[in-house]
Amino acid sequence: MPHYEHVFISRQDLSNTQAENLIEHFGTVLGDNGGKVVDSEYWGVKTMAYKINKNRKGHYAFLRTDAPAPAVQEMERLMRLHDDVMRVLTIKVDDHAEGPSVQMQKRDERADRRPRDR
Repeated sequence: MPHYEHVFISRQDLSNTQAENLIEHFGTVLGDNGGKVVDSEYWGVKTMAYKINKNRKGHYAFLRTDAPAPAVQEMERLMRLHDDVMRVLTIKVDDHAEGPSVQMQKRDERADRRPRDR
């Protein structure tokens, strides 16, 4: 089954539990269509580079999934129709990386960064 990574941004005026419930909701949509959520992460409220729908901040969420293409298309369709979801990004990957995403790692744990030149 193909591997996908999804990142979506929901409105800033949602509570943390409401934003985490969106992750569960879209996971069940995927499960109902023959896919499964391998891993999910709630990244919290972050400031965006530019305003989206008059919002400067948003709740970021990350999903790693194994699902057939029709299941992913249905989940994306429902995400785009949902009033609380502002942006969606889906990427097909060859294999899922082990451990937490780069966003969740502490700065000290990021081994692939080169030192800054000053």
